[in-house]
Amino acid sequence: MAVRAVRGAVQLEWDEAGHMREQVEELLTTVLARNDLTADDLISIWFTATPDLHSDFPAAAARGIGIVDVPLICAQELDIAGAMPRVVRLLAHVETDLPKSRIAHVYLGAAAALRKDIAQ
Repeated sequence: MAVRAVRGAVQLEWDEAGHMREQVEELLTTVLARNDLTADDLISIWFTATPDLHSDFPAAAARGIGIVDVPLICAQELDIAGAMPRVVRLLAHVETDLPKSRIAHVYLGAAAALRKDIAQ
């Protein structure tokens, strides 16, 4: 079994805790489903949020769907002029038999524009 990294992102419509949890839960469950993973396959998840998001920690959404024994960390994304606003990104380290070429990186909604080269 190999350790692989999975990327993902979602753009929120507004900065509100319930909306953030809903969107990040969708991102996480989609990452798991598209890569045939379970919570037991997760090693760690690094979340970033753009500086305009203040309502909640993205990691709270992971805890809300039962990812409770996986190390999680949240950080602020760089504040770059012209960058897409209200974006939560994730970098998950997982154990999987999938080769790197078969990892499905998940960019939901408008966030797909961030990485057209790898967005699924």
